Amino acid sequence: MFVDSVELTISSGKGGAGAVSFWTEKFVVNGGPDGGDGGRGGSVYFVVDNNTDTLSWYRGKRHLKAKNGRPGEGRKRFGKKGEDLVLRVPPGTQVIDVHTGEVLLDLVTPGEKVLFLEGGKGGLGNVHFKSASNQRPTYAQPGLPGETKEVRLELKSIADVGLVGFPNVGKSTLISTLSNARPQVANYEFTTLTPKIGVVNVGEFDAFMMADIPGIIEGASDGRGLGLDFLRHIERTKTLLLMIDASNYREIEYQYEILFEELSRYSEALAKRPFAVALTKIDALTQEEVNDKCEALLTKLGLEANDGMRRYKIAEGYRSYLFDETYETQLPEKQPFFILPVSAVAHINTEALRYALYDFVKKAAEAIKEEERCDS
Repeated sequence: MFVDSVELTISSGKGGAGAVSFWTEKFVVNGGPDGGDGGRGGSVYFVVDNNTDTLSWYRGKRHLKAKNGRPGEGRKRFGKKGEDLVLRVPPGTQVIDVHTGEVLLDLVTPGEKVLFLEGGKGGLGNVHFKSASNQRPTYAQPGLPGETKEVRLELKSIADVGLVGFPNVGKSTLISTLSNARPQVANYEFTTLTPKIGVVNVGEFDAFMMADIPGIIEGASDGRGLGLDFLRHIERTKTLLLMIDASNYREIEYQYEILFEELSRYSEALAKRPFAVALTKIDALTQEEVNDKCEALLTKLGLEANDGMRRYKIAEGYRSYLFDETYETQLPEKQPFFILPVSAVAHINTEALRYALYDFVKKAAEAIKEEERCDS
């Protein structure tokens, strides 16, 4: 079962109490205090595990706690440290405070180990309190309590390209054609019920990650359908690919407007992400009908078809658009990087889409680095 959000109470261990003890041995009259210190309580760590892709292990759990430290003993023997609690989570997991909504940890780097809650300190034994005026101390410190946090773990998948579109527009078919992902594919809406991540290989040495989420419908940002639950999975994507069904009863201009409206209502930052457009299921239409629909979308956006996509060897006769004016220096603002008609079933322009997306992802990564450099 795919689980991407759970609420838990997490506690570190309590420190062990220090011991009150006196050295008693034959022929030793004044042995003195020898109570050892208590052990430190166990700490809580988060480890980013690249071999997990869901939070299902935490499903049904309410309270996770590290072990308490053991109390000290006589003869200056210290108590054993409590066993640490190590929580493994997939990359992209956020640890959020339930009460304040503050993001406490953002875990994205595979193999990263982060201390979350430190165990309580063990108490000092009475051996520490002896002095010239108090040669028989009968006091030892109790261990300090551990820390407790009520948190929500949220998984936000990490990918380079996020697929966005209405239900049954061909997202699952496309990701299964271009990548190693094998989602369920069927001719009905909401076939995809959980996010899918696939690796798209470009040549022998290059690749990028693609994420597919359940279809977005009008009102998804208000909780309709499944979109609201899974839009978080494309929050981390560098780019978006808007998939618009050319054969659908919905007009392509309407699909475009609704998708952007729902993205904007969910997150302004997400709506400002660099994007491209794929017109899907063109195998169900004639080439002339496909070109008419492409022209209608270009007209709405105030753009004109060009030959830029020819560098990717698209099928002959199809109109397309590629942002080409300052292609080598920047990304377009508030307009698509490219518009390309495709058919994943008939494999029309899928290879062109593969290489165009790869260039798009590289350009987006360069733009992000440049912004970070300017900010610093």
